[in-house]
Amino acid sequence: MASLFIGSFQTPSFPVAADFSPLKTNSHAIVRVLKCKAWKRAEKHFYPEKHFYTSVKLHKQYMTQEHVGSSDGSIIAEDKKLKGRLLVHASSEHSLESQPSKSPWNSVHDAVDAFYRFSRPHTIIGTALSIISVSLLAVEKFSDFSPLFFTGMLEAIVAALFMNIYIVGLNQLSDIEIDKVNKPYLPLASGEYSMQTGVIIVSSFAILSFWLGWIVGSWPLFWALFISFLLGTAYSVNLPLMRWKRFAVVAALCIFAVRAVIVQIAFYLHIQTYVYRRPVVLSRPLLFATAFMSFFSVVIALFKDIPDIVGDKIFGIQSFTVRLGQERVFWICISLLEMAYLVAILVGATSSNIWSKYFTVLGHAALALLLWTRAKSVDFSKKTAITSFYMFIWKLFYAEYLLVPLVR
Repeated sequence: MASLFIGSFQTPSFPVAADFSPLKTNSHAIVRVLKCKAWKRAEKHFYPEKHFYTSVKLHKQYMTQEHVGSSDGSIIAEDKKLKGRLLVHASSEHSLESQPSKSPWNSVHDAVDAFYRFSRPHTIIGTALSIISVSLLAVEKFSDFSPLFFTGMLEAIVAALFMNIYIVGLNQLSDIEIDKVNKPYLPLASGEYSMQTGVIIVSSFAILSFWLGWIVGSWPLFWALFISFLLGTAYSVNLPLMRWKRFAVVAALCIFAVRAVIVQIAFYLHIQTYVYRRPVVLSRPLLFATAFMSFFSVVIALFKDIPDIVGDKIFGIQSFTVRLGQERVFWICISLLEMAYLVAILVGATSSNIWSKYFTVLGHAALALLLWTRAKSVDFSKKTAITSFYMFIWKLFYAEYLLVPLVR
C-alpha cells in the first residue's frame, strides 16, 4: 500500500509553505517562514519539482495514517513503511546541507569489509588450519622442518584458499534470493556487489587456484583442487543434475568428501610424496584425522542449515532441518560430536607415547564437556543464539586441528 504513494504525484493545489510554516506568533516564526520560502526557491532551482512535492504528499499521508490507523495493526505496518520512505526522501532532498565526503581510507575499508564477508572467513580459517595440521602429520623428525616443507605447505594453503573463495562465492551467486532472507549482510544479497562483480571475483579465484596448482607441479594438490571445484560447482549451480544442496544426503556427502577426505588425504600426500619424495604411507594419525573429521564434516553439513530454516522453506531446499525441525537436528549434531570425542579419547588412551596420550585424552575430554555445557544453554527461539552456536562449532573444528598433530 505504501508503495503506491511513491512515484508520479500531481503538483498539490495547496501552497507548499502551508505545510512547513509554523504559527506566526513571534519574530522567530517569521524568520522560519522566510527560510522555508527561500528553501522552496532553491529546491525548484536545483532539484526536479516532483521529488519535492512527493515528500510533501508523503508527509501529509504519513500524518493522516498516524492519527487514523493507530488501532489497526496492518495500517501501523504500512505507517512504518511510509515513515521510512519519508525519511529516505527527506534525507535525499536535503542534500543541500553540507555532508562529509568519503575519504579514500573509508572507501578502502568498505571494500575490504565487503570482501571479508564475501569470502566467509570462518571457512578460510578452517581450510588454512586443516592444511597446516595435516601437513604436520607428515613430519617425522625435527630436520623435516625445512624451507622446502614451509614452501610446499604455503603453496597448498594459497591454492586451497583461492578455491575456497570460488566455492563460497559461487554458492552466494546461486543463492542471492535465499540469502536476502537468511544472510542479508552478505555483499551480493545486500547489493554491495553486483552480479557482474561476483562473477568476476569467483572466476578470477578459480583461475588463480588452478594456475598455482599447475605451476607447482604437485599432482595430489592439483587433484585436490580439481575435485573440490567439481563438487563445489555441482553443489551450488542450478543446472540439470546439479544444485545438489537441494538434497540433504547428497549435500552432506559433498561437504564430507571435501572436508573429511580430500583435505586430509590429498594435502597429506602433497607433503609426503611431492615435498619429501617419500612413498605413500597411510599412518595411524592420518587415519584418525580422516575418521574424526568425517564426523565433524557431517555435523557442519547438518548444522549449517539450522539457522537458515526460514529461507530454505521458502525456496524449497529440503534440508534435514526443514524435514525434522531445528531442535531435533541440533541434538543429532551434538550426539555425533560427543561420540567422536569419545572415540578420540579411546584412541588417545591406547597411544604408546605418554605425552600424546595425556594431550589427546585431556584435550578431547575438555572439548566434549565444553560442547555439552554450551549446547544446554542454547535458546532455539532466537536465530542469533543458533548462529552463535554454529560459529562455536567451527571453533571446536579449529581446536581439533590443533590436537590432530599430537596424535601419535
